Parts: sequence; C-alpha cells; structure tokens
Amino acid sequence: MSRTLIVGGGHGADDVGRRRIARALGRSVVWRTCAAAFLGLGRRRVHLHWTSLFGVIAFACLLVLAVTGVLLSFSYTPSSDPVTYRGPYAPLEGTQVTAAFRSMMEISFEQPGGLLLRQTHHWAALVMPAAIVMQILVMFFTGAFRGPRRLSWVVLVALFVVVLVGGWSGYALPDDMLSGTGLRIVEGVTWAIPVIGGPLASWLFGGPFPGEIIEHLYPVHVQIVPTLLALLLAVRAALAVAFPPAELPRPVRPTLGLRLWPDVAVRAAGLVMITAGLLVLLGATSTISPVWSYGPASVGEVSAGSQPDWYMGFLDGALRLVPPGWEAEWFGYTWTFAILVPLAVVGGYFLAVIAYPFLESWVTQDAGPSRLLDRPRNVPVRTGIGVAGIVFYGVLWGAAGADVIDTAFRVTFGSVIGFLQVALVVGPPLAFEITRRICIGLQRRDREVALHGHETGRIVRLADGGYVEVHSPADPAEVAVLAVRPVQALDARPNDDGDLTRAELLRGTLSRAFAEGHVRPAADPQEGTARGVLLRAQGGRDG
Repeated sequence: MSRTLIVGGGHGADDVGRRRIARALGRSVVWRTCAAAFLGLGRRRVHLHWTSLFGVIAFACLLVLAVTGVLLSFSYTPSSDPVTYRGPYAPLEGTQVTAAFRSMMEISFEQPGGLLLRQTHHWAALVMPAAIVMQILVMFFTGAFRGPRRLSWVVLVALFVVVLVGGWSGYALPDDMLSGTGLRIVEGVTWAIPVIGGPLASWLFGGPFPGEIIEHLYPVHVQIVPTLLALLLAVRAALAVAFPPAELPRPVRPTLGLRLWPDVAVRAAGLVMITAGLLVLLGATSTISPVWSYGPASVGEVSAGSQPDWYMGFLDGALRLVPPGWEAEWFGYTWTFAILVPLAVVGGYFLAVIAYPFLESWVTQDAGPSRLLDRPRNVPVRTGIGVAGIVFYGVLWGAAGADVIDTAFRVTFGSVIGFLQVALVVGPPLAFEITRRICIGLQRRDREVALHGHETGRIVRLADGGYVEVHSPADPAEVAVLAVRPVQALDARPNDDGDLTRAELLRGTLSRAFAEGHVRPAADPQEGTARGVLLRAQGGRDG
C-alpha cells in the first residue's frame, strides 16, 4: 500500500517538474524572441531628415496633453448645474455660473500651478494638430503613401480627425462665453440637418440649449478620444515596424545611417524634452483662453469677434462663404443648403484626402513597395494637386477670420467674403497650374545641371572668337539624385474579351494626364553617365 502511494507521488512530482521546465523553456523562448525582435529593430539604420521631426513633436505634445490632462481632471467639475461664484476674482463675485465654469476659475486662480497646467494643455492642443498636418503634407508630397504604406496614410488622416474631435470637445468644457458661442453654432448647424437634425441635437445636448452638453462632451474628451488615439498610434507603430521607413533620394554615401536604438531613440527623446519644455514655457508666459475675461456662458448672449481654435477654422469658414438664404422646401422639410453644402464639401474633401493614394495607385498601376521617396518636383501633377488642396483649405480657414480682417484692415465684411468666394473657386486650379509649371522648370534645371554641370561665372574666349561659360561637372552621386525615372503613362488595356471598359478608358486618360509635363532625365541606367549623354549629343566629340 505504501509502495503504491510512493510510486504515485513520484509520478506527480515528475509531472510538476516537467510543467515547471516547460514553463521555464516557454518563458525563455518568448523572452529570446522578444529580445531578438528588439535587437533586430534596434539595428535598423535610419537616415535622419528634418521632415521626420514632426512625428516626434506630435508625440511630445501627446505626452504633455496626457500629463496635464490627468492633473486637471482632479479639479475640473463636468457639470452644468448653476452655482454662485465665490472667489478671488472680484468682477464675477456673486455671479450665477455653472459648476464647470467655477471649477475652471478655481484652477486658474486658487490652485497652485493650475493656470500653468491649463495654458500648457491648451498650447499642446494647438501645436499637435499642426505637427500632424505637417506629417500629412510631407507624406503626400514625397509619395510615402505608395504600396503597403497606404494604410499608414489612412491611419494618419484618421489620427488628425480624432485630434480635431478631442480639441473641439475640450474647447467647450470651460463653459465660458467663447465656448458657449461655439456650441450655439454647433446646435444651429445640427438643427439645420433635415429629418435627423432634431433628434440628433436632442441626443447631443440632452434637451434645450445648453442642456447637458458638458456632461456629454467630457467622456468624449477624457475617455473616447484618448482610447482612439492610443489604438491609432499602436497601429501606426506596428506598420512602421512592419514596413521600414522610405528614404528621400540622396547621393551615395559611405555611411549607412544611424541605428534606431540607441542613436535615433536618444535624439528623439531629446527633442521630446525640448518640445515639452517649450510648451511649458508658452504656458508660463503666454496667456491663452482667459475664461475670466470672457465670462460665463449665457443662453441669450454671444461673444463678439469669437474665433475657434485654428484647427477648426476651416469648418467655420465654410459656413461663412455660402450665400445666405439658400434653402428650399422639399417633402415637407426645409433643406438649408447654406448648411448642407458646406458640410458636404468638407466631408468630401476629407474623403478625397483619404482616397487619393488608392486612386493614384489605380491610375499609375503602382502597387509594389517602394523604399525611395519622390522629390516633389519630379511628380508635378501630384504636387500641383497638393498645393491646390492647401489653397482650398487655406481659403476656408481664412474665411473664419473674415470679421477680424474687416476690423483690422477697415474693409467691408461683404468685400472680404466676396473675394474669398472667388478665391475658393479660382484659387485651387490656378495654384495647380502654377505649381505644375514650377516643378517642370525645376526638372529642366536639374537636367541641365546633370548634363552640363554647375555654372561657375567664368567666361572664356574660344579660338574662333566666341565666348562660353565654364561649367564645373556635376558629381556622379549628385547625378544619381537628379536623374530620376519619369512617370510612365499607361494606356487603357483591354480585358480578357478584348474590350475596353469605361473604367479602363478613364484610367488611361488619367494616367496620361498624370504623366504629362515630365522632363526626360539626363541619364538613365541604360544610357550611362551624364557625360556620356552629353558626348552623344555632341556627336561623339570630346570638347
């Protein structure tokens, strides 16, 4: 009996030992795999460029927003309940305000360092969208969205939209006169949407204005937006690991770039600290969002000359540029086109931004991965489209400050709006054509440098009495950058039945338009060096 128990206990001990060994080996394999992945990522070589700084700046702003936001959440009261203000700011003593506004006053005047936190948080919220916009522009003009990086482009644009939502929701939380005016505009726009406008406004505000908008926006600002930002950043980081960063054309150099770890990581950490320090300095020295000057929000009053934060100006400007009274009665509803058209235009603009990489890939039939970025001048049509989009966005953004332009420059409000309406229609196509021609001119200049070298300013007299300027030959490494592959026009291709579909005919037309205006490079791999091209152009004479 005892022998049986001993044997059974021995088998149990062996099983426990095996499980322990298996777990240890499993942990060892996992740790070795993670360490190998980390070391492999750390050994990745990166060529630093000033365009890569914007991502670090945006990340630094996000860190500042997270730290200051968490600290502010301990003192902020997200409530629209009316209270009487009793505090050190005498002009508002005894005034009926909301609990949210009173908590903002307490943070600004009574909490040590509270005003510094508020202003630093606000400045970071202004800088972060600007850094993301610069990332979008760099990615667009260099063609970094090609191939498998199209998803990274979509994530970046979605990140910008989420940041806009976060900034707008935080803009309304102080419940001062400025934010109240902005919320009144939002309510009017929501009610102007046919069929769903009324229920949507009731759901958003929770009743008659202002309702419970503060209570509804606070979870959006502190829970939904941070969660979405974390998810999008995680996806973007995973894509960056999966697909090595593309590089701009550069002369061949003996260096292989800097190691991602620790060289690039330490430099990025330094830039994060510098950015955070500058944001704190701005918060300490530059007043922003003085809620005490605006006063509490009032249902029956609006703030004169109120302006949204810069990143939301294009929405306000779109509403101002539409002619007033533009509406019609259809199916028992009032269709206010002065509201619907701006919303449709802005929505279409963002959809076009997201869809552009997929459209260009379809037009050019370029679906493969590319480690080399484009110089903007070498793709003049894309660069022209980008500048046209900037002009379109800029006109909308400028229209948001039409009343400020009216006051500052003593011009009539109607003339400012009229000029911007014309600029919205004429500006983008004009900017496209000017930019395209500038890019073609730069391409021709690059070709001349590759063929004939750089001008030296030295004039010499030839034996036959003529005069020529001496050129210094271009370095072969420089020629490698200047001699790029031109964009090829791909004609429409018939399907398996030998028919040309309408979609394929459209693609062929767009492909020819996209390749229009490209200057033939000075040297191709099949043609040899730039000097060889020059000698052939001279009939083989070495002169």
